[in-house]
Amino acid sequence: MNSIKIVMPIPLGEVVITPGAVVKLDSKVVSRSLVRHMAGDWGEVNEEDWELNDAALEGGDRLVSRYRGRDEKDFFIITEADRSITTILLPEEY
Repeated sequence: MNSIKIVMPIPLGEVVITPGAVVKLDSKVVSRSLVRHMAGDWGEVNEEDWELNDAALEGGDRLVSRYRGRDEKDFFIITEADRSITTILLPEEY
């Protein structure tokens, strides 16, 4: 019997973006990445970080995703453990 894993959207709380990310990132890429983050697709993180994020869904810990923009500019999306705030930022702002 096949089973399907259904992932409920992750609550993001207030979504904020740093000034540097606003200037350097394409808003469409950021929006698509935010949807991926809410669905549990952690983007360009390594296997260990992917597993930590998966465990954080059940344990209530912080979630950290990494995505790549059109210009090859990486950025993070971080949702705090209490799910009250999600921040979009550049690596140099981390």
